[in-house]
Amino acid sequence: MAAFFTSSSARRSLRVCCLLLLLLSIAYGFSADAAAGDATTARASNNVEQGDTGAAAPAALPAPATISSEGTNNAQIETTPSPLKDNEIRQRISGIFSEIEGLGAIEVSVAQGVVILAGETANERKAQQAINLANRLTDVVTVDDQINRTLDVQDNVSTAYQGLRTKGRNLFKALPLLVVAFLLFGLVAWFGAWLSRRQKLWQRLTPNPFVAELLAQTIKVIFIILGLILALSLIGAETIIGTLLGGAGVIGIAIGFAVKDTIENYIASLMLSIRQPFQARDHVVINDKEGIVVRLTSRATILMTLDGNQLRIPNADVFKGIILNYTQNPERRFTFELGVDANDDPLAAIKVGLDAVQTLDFVLAEPKAIAIITHVGDSNIILEFQMWVDQSKTDFGKARSIAIRETKHALEDQGFSLPEPIYRLRFNSKLEQALERFQIQSADSLTSDMTLTSPTHDSQIAMGPNALDEREKRQAKARAKEVLRGQDADEVLDARPDEKLMEKVDQEIAENVDGTDLLNKNSLRE
Repeated sequence: MAAFFTSSSARRSLRVCCLLLLLLSIAYGFSADAAAGDATTARASNNVEQGDTGAAAPAALPAPATISSEGTNNAQIETTPSPLKDNEIRQRISGIFSEIEGLGAIEVSVAQGVVILAGETANERKAQQAINLANRLTDVVTVDDQINRTLDVQDNVSTAYQGLRTKGRNLFKALPLLVVAFLLFGLVAWFGAWLSRRQKLWQRLTPNPFVAELLAQTIKVIFIILGLILALSLIGAETIIGTLLGGAGVIGIAIGFAVKDTIENYIASLMLSIRQPFQARDHVVINDKEGIVVRLTSRATILMTLDGNQLRIPNADVFKGIILNYTQNPERRFTFELGVDANDDPLAAIKVGLDAVQTLDFVLAEPKAIAIITHVGDSNIILEFQMWVDQSKTDFGKARSIAIRETKHALEDQGFSLPEPIYRLRFNSKLEQALERFQIQSADSLTSDMTLTSPTHDSQIAMGPNALDEREKRQAKARAKEVLRGQDADEVLDARPDEKLMEKVDQEIAENVDGTDLLNKNSLRE
């Protein structure tokens, strides 16, 4: 038992109960004041209608007029004044004031149907009460307010004290009723909370976990409001219900404007959980942000970028944005371009390149790899190779890199050259003449040097630029083979996906101990 009262949930429940009891007490106080005010008005009206001797009412009373410094009676004024009626009005008003606390010191005089109120009252509220009562009598033309508001501390304090004392007595008498109202509210709220925890029931009603949770919480709130209405109705505070509902509506509108973005994200979360455009571990691009899906929360979609960083995108942007899902269709095509010499046959080059890429394990046989001629450049013909891979088993970037390498080597091995761009330069006549003289001088110098060199150097100079290029290519290939014989060469040529990134994603998903992921594999997808 001690552990229960020391737990945070028990303390929180106790605070809520105390707050509710205070609310019910205030509501009962308001309802008691309203009832007392109605009773006072009813007694005053009864006295006005029946008179001091209990005689029958002379006529129906007019509706009370709006009171200012001088009250006004909207009844018709008689043509012939009657002093006898003036005396009756004065006696009637004086008798009423003598029965009401705080109005006994008011002096009443009536002439020609005009009621003059003099004397003293403790405050403005008592003065307005006197004016209101005098104005309600028939045959009263108007009320002249000459009352002096003393604002005496003792009178006002005693009046307030008597009022608080009366409220205290009423509250003490109403304690059993307040306890019953409190127990009724607690029973209804507990039943709503118990019903909201029936997760299997809500999951049977809707397969979406987010919608099921929202429905359960809605039922819980409805039962709390129902319990509060029943409790207020039991203590006779029905008028407070309308006030609370009206205030809640105004407060709800203000809060709605203040947390517009939060509400927008929450609604977007609801729609995304229903539509399920992606699942955990899906490779997606959302508004140019690429990564692996970790989870969907009530506020944001969490991605793991390809660099291993966590990325949070507000759900409102995700719902309205462009989503590219690579995982939903694992077959993905990649392309690359290579240029061959303009003198080579492009179709032969296409066959050589396709034969090379089709030997790669990660290139799919269906759909079949193809290549096309895109355009003819100044010094080469551009070929575009297109092939498909299963990106669930193959890293897209690695596969494209390896395919480019193999195609390039295959073309070069078959004698196709991959020329560099050729640029044509134009010079003016003076510069051309200077270059010609420089060329002649360079040729004479080269001839004299050739006569002094050995036969080995002579044979090297006789080699053309194409022969030098071929020798450099053979040296580069030999160097590449030597490097790729190392122990880590297989990792360079391995096109499988990076396992480290998926390990980080699985770790992020496993750390979600609070179960806030709104993605569900059992839900229907778009």
